[in-house]
Amino acid sequence: MKTYTMELAGRTLRVDIDRVAKQANGAAFIQYGDTTVLSTATASDKPREGIDFFPLSVEFEEKQYSVGKIPGGFNKREGKASENSVLTARVIDRPMRPLFPKDYRNDVTLNNLVLSVDPECRPELVAMLGTTIATSISDIPFDGPCAMTQVGMIDGEFVINPSQSQWAEGDLKLTVASTAEKVIMIEAGANEIQDDKMIEAIYKAHDVNQTIIEFINKMVAEVGKPKHSYTSCAIPEEMFAKMKEIVTPEEMEEAVFTDEKSVRDENIKNITEKFEEEFADNEEWLEVLGEAIYQYQKKTVRKMILKDHKRPDGRKIDEIRPLSAEVDLIPRVHGSAMFTRGQTQICDIVTLAPLSEVQRIDGLDENVVNKRYMHHYNFPSYSVGETKPSRGPGRREIGHGALAERALIPVLPSPEEFPYAIRAVSETFESNGSTSMASTCASCMSLMAAGVPIKKMVAGISCGLVTGDTDDDYLVLTDIQGLEDFFGDMDFKVTGTKDGITAIQMDIKIHGLTRPIVEEAIRRTREARFFIMDTCMSPAISKPRESVNEYAPKIIQISIDPEKIGDVVGQRGKTINEIIERTGVKIDITDEGNVSICGNDAKMMDEALNMIKIITTDFEQGQIFEGKVVSIKDFGAFLEFAPGKEGMVHISKIAKERINHVEDVLTLGDRVKVVCLGKDKMGRISFSIKDAK
Repeated sequence: MKTYTMELAGRTLRVDIDRVAKQANGAAFIQYGDTTVLSTATASDKPREGIDFFPLSVEFEEKQYSVGKIPGGFNKREGKASENSVLTARVIDRPMRPLFPKDYRNDVTLNNLVLSVDPECRPELVAMLGTTIATSISDIPFDGPCAMTQVGMIDGEFVINPSQSQWAEGDLKLTVASTAEKVIMIEAGANEIQDDKMIEAIYKAHDVNQTIIEFINKMVAEVGKPKHSYTSCAIPEEMFAKMKEIVTPEEMEEAVFTDEKSVRDENIKNITEKFEEEFADNEEWLEVLGEAIYQYQKKTVRKMILKDHKRPDGRKIDEIRPLSAEVDLIPRVHGSAMFTRGQTQICDIVTLAPLSEVQRIDGLDENVVNKRYMHHYNFPSYSVGETKPSRGPGRREIGHGALAERALIPVLPSPEEFPYAIRAVSETFESNGSTSMASTCASCMSLMAAGVPIKKMVAGISCGLVTGDTDDDYLVLTDIQGLEDFFGDMDFKVTGTKDGITAIQMDIKIHGLTRPIVEEAIRRTREARFFIMDTCMSPAISKPRESVNEYAPKIIQISIDPEKIGDVVGQRGKTINEIIERTGVKIDITDEGNVSICGNDAKMMDEALNMIKIITTDFEQGQIFEGKVVSIKDFGAFLEFAPGKEGMVHISKIAKERINHVEDVLTLGDRVKVVCLGKDKMGRISFSIKDAK
C-alpha cells in the first residue's frame, strides 16, 4: 500500500493505493476530511461487438450508512439511484469521456462507493477526484489526468470546495474540470452572477485544478500501470477512399445541408442504401458502415462550417432559428406555455399545490431536504420521428430537467411570498437541438401564466464549436441544431436573466477549451438570451399574472403564536382533522406558527380561517362571537365556537326576561351570537346571549 496526501482548500486530501479493490484495473481509497469514497476503474479485455460507441458507465453509489441512517421503507435497502446520484454520475462522465481514445470499444465502468460523509467535505467532489485518480493509475488507455474543483460564493467572496451548508446557501454552485492545459467541463447554478465574475470563478477553479493534476501525476509516475493495448475500431482509410468514389464530397454536402431534419434523414438513408449495395460482398466494411457514414457526414459538416462559414441550414454564425411562443394553450391546467425554436418545440405545464406536497429527499445530508420546486423533462421518441416504448426518464431526461430547474430557482418567490409547491413538466413535442434551453424558456413563461410571481424573466440558449488543427482555428456557433451538436465539439448551455447567469452546463468532445473560447461562448449566449426575451417571450407574456389560475388551489396565510399550535392540532390531530372534515380544505402549519389554508371554495376557506382564529384567540371581555349550542344543562348551555373550543352561557344570561328552562329558548344545534363576559368564579370563560348586540 502507498499513501499520498496534499493540502487542498484548507483540508487534507489522502489517497491510499493498493489498499483495497486490488482486482480492479485501478482503485483509489480517498479521504477528504472524514468523507471517504472508494473509486474504481475497470475495463473488459475485449471490445464489445456490434457497437459504434464507447461503452462507458459511471456510477455514484449513495449508501445511507455513510450518514448513520437506515433506509426507509419495508425493504431497508438502498433502491434505485437517486436523482442526485444520477446527476453526480453525469458530471463525472462529461470530463472523463473525451479523454478516452475515440476508437476504444472496451466496456469501462467507473464506480464510486460513498462510505462516509463529512458535512464539511462534499462526497460528490471526492468521487470526482477519486475517479480521475483511479483511471489515471490504471492500465486503461486514458489521456488524462483531469481534475475537478468546486467554487461557492458567500457574501461576494469565492469559497474553494465549500462545505455542504456553504454550497446550499451560497450564491454560486460551480464545478470545473480541467486538464493540464484547458477547461474541459463546467457545471454551474448561480444567483444572477455577472459574466466577468463567472469567468473569474471558472479560472480560479482551473488554477486549483493544476495543483491537483501535479499531485495525480506524481502518483502516476510512482504507481501507475502501463496502458494496455487494445483493438482499434477506427475506420480503414481505404474504406473512406472508396466511399468518396461512390458518393462524392459534393454529393454528401448536398445531402446534409438542409434545415429539414426529415429531408436530411431521407437523404442519408438513400446514401446508406447505396453503400450497402456497393459493399454487399465485404462483411468487414458492412459491420462498420454506420460509423463510417457518421464520420463522412462529420467531416463534411465540419469542413463547410470551419472553412466556408456555411451552416447546414444556411444561417449566419450568430443567427438564431425562427422563434415563436404562446401561453394558455392547454385548458384547465394551472399554467401552460409553448416555446418553439426552429424544429425544437417544448410545451411546459405548471401545477400548483399546498406546501404539504413538497418533495422530501432523504439523501446524504444531515437532514431530510424538502424540494419545493420540481422541474421534470420528458423526451418521447416521436419528438425525433422514432418509435420506441416509454421506459420512464433516463439519465439524460433527469439531467435536462435538473438544468432547467437550476436555471429558474434564483427567480422564484420565497414560500412566505408564495406558499405553494410548484411542479413544472416540460413535454418535448419536437427536438432538433438544445431542448433543455427551450424548456427553460417555456417553463419561465408557464410559471408567469400560472401566476407565480417570479422576480425576473429567464431564457437559455446553447452555443456550439468547431475546431481546426490549432487553438486559434475555431468557430463558435450560436443556437446549434442537432447536426451541429452531433458533429461539433461543444454544447455550451447558459441560462440567465438580463442581470446575470443562473445556470451553465458545458459538454465537449475534445480535450478542453481555451479561455478565449469560453469568454466568447458566454458573450454569445448573453446576446442570444436578450434577443429571445425581447423578441419572443415578452410579446407572449411580459410579467406574471396578478393571481393564480381559476383552477389552481387558493391559499390563505396567517401567523399564530407557536405556543397555540397544539390547540389547533388537538390531541392526536383531532381538532385540525375536524376543521378539515368540516370545510374540505388543506391546512399546513410550520413550527414557526405560519398557517396555510388551501382550497377552491372561498367560503369554506374563510370558515376554516375563522375557526383557527377563534381557537388561537384568548377570549376577552366584550368580544363578540357566534357559536353553536352543543349541550344543554339545567343551569345553562354550552356553545362550540370552533372544534375543541367551547364556552358556557348561564341560564340567567340567555334572555332579557326570566326563563325557567333553557329549552324554552334554545335547542341543540342553534347558532347564536354571544358576548364574552370574562371568567367566572371557577375560572371558566362565560358568555351572554342577552347582552350581545
